Amino acid sequence: MNVFNFDNSYRNLDKRLYSNEFITSSVNPELVLYNLKLADKLGIPQFDYAKYLSGQSFPTGANPIAQAYAGHQFGYLNMLGDGRALLLGEHITPKNRRFDIQLKGSGRTPYSRNGDGKATLYSMLREYLISHAMEYLNIPTTRSLAVIKTGERVLREIEHSGAILTRVASSHIRVGTFQFVAMQQDEKLLRDFTHYTIKRHYPELENLNNTYLAFFNEVMNRQIDLIINWLRVGFIHGVMNTDNVSISGETIDYGPCAFMDIYNPNTVFSSIDKQGRYSFINQGGIGKWNMARFAETLLPLIEINKVNEILSTYDSIFKDRWYRMMGNKIGIENLDNSAYSLIDELLIFLEEKELDYTSFFRDLSKFEDNKLNKSWNQEWKKLNPDKGLMDSVNPAVIPRNSLVEDVLQKAAFFNNFEPFNEFLNVLSTPYLNRDDFYTFNPESVDKSYKTFCGT
Repeated sequence: MNVFNFDNSYRNLDKRLYSNEFITSSVNPELVLYNLKLADKLGIPQFDYAKYLSGQSFPTGANPIAQAYAGHQFGYLNMLGDGRALLLGEHITPKNRRFDIQLKGSGRTPYSRNGDGKATLYSMLREYLISHAMEYLNIPTTRSLAVIKTGERVLREIEHSGAILTRVASSHIRVGTFQFVAMQQDEKLLRDFTHYTIKRHYPELENLNNTYLAFFNEVMNRQIDLIINWLRVGFIHGVMNTDNVSISGETIDYGPCAFMDIYNPNTVFSSIDKQGRYSFINQGGIGKWNMARFAETLLPLIEINKVNEILSTYDSIFKDRWYRMMGNKIGIENLDNSAYSLIDELLIFLEEKELDYTSFFRDLSKFEDNKLNKSWNQEWKKLNPDKGLMDSVNPAVIPRNSLVEDVLQKAAFFNNFEPFNEFLNVLSTPYLNRDDFYTFNPESVDKSYKTFCGT
């Protein structure tokens, strides 16, 4: 069925970069979620979703592959790849934009290692929900088009319903993809792949004399902007391995991610992050570490001293943009030393008092009693904070951990999708003022809350 306008440019690359050997295993596919707004944006008409997005049959023009990549996982380099995902093809929209259409949880590939290549309904619903929230929080992200139940049972810590997520991304090219290419020790392959990536994501750089350096600089800056946006809303990715860093600057792979309630810069939710490597406050530094690994892959193409010059600017750029973001959160657009001091003092206060990160900043724009000392309030108000600016960057609603777990449990285990769909609607307008249980203020830190990869 011809519903996608597929191109398959990735298949024209070196065959070491992918495999077309895979096993799909949907038994009785059933559509449980479909993103009509995203489908309209992509120019995709209605079709037999369950049949063509379950791996049971492929739509016209699809030429599925599993992509190869490597990655530093918690600091250790591994050979990886799409162990439970298939790239159907690259859909070209009516506006001539290119998006990967990927099935996640479709079955085993040569990169599955000891895995079953499958995904649970619970974890695929989670990615659908969180990526939806990120889109409406105005944070670059991969998107979810559909969730299909496969009719299979998948064993993790308990038995789950199997499911496949249709993921939409500008591409699935990662820092880990460049690491895989670099490990082939083939300069022509590296050069060709780098040009492919630049043409796809940064075409404005193609004709520059210093194209490779400019490319590295643009990727680094997009990563900085992305992480700053995460910190703005209290998002913790949870598994910032290099294979989970998209070259396009989109948030990708929603495994053990979560949103921080009570402000604590050392917050970690991921059950596998025992040392706090990917804690809330460490995300900026890990971003730099990941960019250093990316720089290493490009060394055959660029001089090490020149790429080091760019990388050495990371900390100052990050600090400047972080303060600007925090300035916006307190309504101050033009920062001076007094504003810097107010921000520093405020975060110390939030941590000491164990205040809720989201509701505190949202309530701050009401200019009412905000529990801070009078001196801070007086100095802050002297700077004429902009309420409109504050309300545009401080959401009233985020995917609260307790709410996320509640709607996922009801949908995944009791087939009750009404709370899930209602929550999706609420998350579609996160900056809208509201006064209900979606904006509740937690009274204590849930130190026992843990998230899992779902693999």
